[in-house]
Amino acid sequence: MGAFEYTALGSGGRRNRGTLEADSPRAARQQLRAKGLIPLEVSAASEGNSRAKASLFASGPSLGIKQLALLTRQIATLLRAGIPLEETLGAIANQSRNQKVRRIVLAVRARVLEGHSFAQALSDFPRAFPKLYCATVEAGEHSGHLDEVLERLGDYTENQQQFRQKVQLALIYPLVLVVICVLVVTGLMVYVVPDVIDVFTGTGQVLPMATQILVAISGFIASWGWLFPPVLIALVILSMVLLRRPAIRLRFDHQLLELPVIGWLVRGGQSARYIGTLAILTGSSVPLVQAMGIACGVMNNEFLKVRLEAAQKFVREGGSLRRALEDAEYFPPMMIYMIASGESSGTLDQMLVRAAESQEQDLQNAVTAFVSLFEPIMLLVMAAIVLFIVMAIMMPIMSMNQLVV
Repeated sequence: MGAFEYTALGSGGRRNRGTLEADSPRAARQQLRAKGLIPLEVSAASEGNSRAKASLFASGPSLGIKQLALLTRQIATLLRAGIPLEETLGAIANQSRNQKVRRIVLAVRARVLEGHSFAQALSDFPRAFPKLYCATVEAGEHSGHLDEVLERLGDYTENQQQFRQKVQLALIYPLVLVVICVLVVTGLMVYVVPDVIDVFTGTGQVLPMATQILVAISGFIASWGWLFPPVLIALVILSMVLLRRPAIRLRFDHQLLELPVIGWLVRGGQSARYIGTLAILTGSSVPLVQAMGIACGVMNNEFLKVRLEAAQKFVREGGSLRRALEDAEYFPPMMIYMIASGESSGTLDQMLVRAAESQEQDLQNAVTAFVSLFEPIMLLVMAAIVLFIVMAIMMPIMSMNQLVV
């Protein structure tokens, strides 16, 4: 039995889309007719996924990290209760109200019923289930502890989702503040400042330097301000195109790691992701060298990825993980020390988990502190801008009062 996506006409000519299970496309059409629907198109879910992969702008359906965490937790709970995998997937698909999740789960179930492993079925949806996810599931299948591995994956994805949500919530107020301040200052410079300055220029008075600068900026914004959005969009698109070139991306990522504050945050985030991936893979019985290769694949920084590929080669040739990460040069000393302790005591997988938790906690604290500082800094910057505008307007008024006296 396989999963089929359908498009059918219901009562009143309403077009319906969904997913159902059937032995063949003909049986799927019969089910639709039995429900009072007129089938227009019926195709296997895997075929629809293949067409999406062939498209230039799509590569299959995706799942948000919150949806992935919930799905993983549901599968792990049912498996731990002793329910077979195919029944688990069927139950989750039947109770899911999200059509995208239902379609993906039914397609995965169909692949499992065809004789493919769970990891192979998940790999048909690379945007929904990342490489790390599939590799961990494969290790769980081989070890016979799939439910435990999925529990660990559920914890990992939930922690990632919670951290991302904290950062997003913390950034909402500062970003809103920046947008409002920019709009207010732009409105002052375009509509208020020119009218006020015209009063002084009409008297023939020599304007102070600060006022002349304000007039120049106001005139520039009024004349050319409309160019800012399209120029900004063009620069973003140009940057994205240039960063697709390997040499430019490599140089850019290298310079990003060397920046004073941002570079430290990037290094912390990349090292936390790498060590966290190693921890979950080695804890799921994936060999260290293979785990290092998979962990390299989840890195975003190309320069650091090259360094870690060299580290993987060093470990494959018999070197220690501690020495390999030391040579990479961008990992915190405390993390290196914990890994060395784990290698010497034979508890590397446990030390990797502790190192990952420690690094993620440090990163969360750093991001929280950075966001907390961002708000008062922006307030000070905007207060300085407003103060400059007020002083530039008040100085000619004070000069006129002195002349009258």
